[in-house]
Amino acid sequence: MTLSVVLAGGGSAGHVNPLLATAEALRRRVPDVRIAVLGTAEGLEARLVPERGHDLRLVPKVPFPRRPSKAALGFPGALLRAIGAASSVITEVDADVVVGFGGYVATPAYLAARKAGVPIVIHEQNARPGLANRLGARVSRTVGTTFASTDLPHAVRVGLPLRDEIRDLDRAASRAEGLEHFGLQADRPTLLVFGGSLGAQRLNTAFADAGQDLLDAGVQVLHLTGAGKDIEPPHADPGGARHVTLPYTDRMDLAYAVADLAVCRSGAGTVSELAAVGLPAVYVPLPIGNGEQRLNAAEVVEAGGGLLVDDGDVDGAWVRRTVLPLVTDRARLDQMSAAAAAHGERDADDRLVDLILRAAGRA
Repeated sequence: MTLSVVLAGGGSAGHVNPLLATAEALRRRVPDVRIAVLGTAEGLEARLVPERGHDLRLVPKVPFPRRPSKAALGFPGALLRAIGAASSVITEVDADVVVGFGGYVATPAYLAARKAGVPIVIHEQNARPGLANRLGARVSRTVGTTFASTDLPHAVRVGLPLRDEIRDLDRAASRAEGLEHFGLQADRPTLLVFGGSLGAQRLNTAFADAGQDLLDAGVQVLHLTGAGKDIEPPHADPGGARHVTLPYTDRMDLAYAVADLAVCRSGAGTVSELAAVGLPAVYVPLPIGNGEQRLNAAEVVEAGGGLLVDDGDVDGAWVRRTVLPLVTDRARLDQMSAAAAAHGERDADDRLVDLILRAAGRA
């Protein structure tokens, strides 16, 4: 009998990417699996899910009200409509299991699955769980998390399902391709600086200030500044180290392959990818929000695979004082790389699929 799975999640890349990685792992493990994805018309899933060849079913976007407002008055009715839309899909595809990754569509999916008596599996990306998954964990006994510290009932750490090009990355084997792709040299320590798709102005300013010092020390820099946040790279002598600036790259696998050290924010995806490929990092958590980025990096830092630095401490002097000595210390980088790789999870997608199959009675 064909296995039918409904995956629910969307809005941000943090929800969509592990959902897609899990869908691919399901296809690999159960070739005739039927997959339907619940998402919104506004989120990244509206483009990425169909591009990967999956069946996207739209559910109305229903944000939880944070304060009294006109939208809050309409919330109960909007939630009921979203639950109805999710219920229709669960019934139509005769779902064996519903798997939620958080986000706007997860809550109606969980409530619809509970009403239909369909098993629920939850995956939480962040160390500090979101509202949807805190609710879902009350109605499910199968909860997978990225981090061991995540406080949810019945939680089991599985790691973060990663896209194939990261999960299967051999950094040493891909290094030559990466150097050619970015125009870098093979015989220099390489620093990767990035702040996510939107960049991080604090990092951009600090490394623009200290960029000449890095070049003078023979350190080459691959700096992903974020869209609309270009910086003026320092002057590089012909044949010397280079400071390559790009707004973004769609080949993060090659960026990881060329780097000896990364300096970056600590979103769950970033932390999980760097640990999985064994790339040591200096994590600078985003200073706003609920503090989840600091928690995301805490475990790999405790394991010895990275450093944790407050955003307010990051400036040009800090780069010269802390980053420059580290990126040129090969022995210490090797130790940090081994610690990161030992802590990281490359097979999180398969571990989550194991939970899904057990919940669906197909172990």
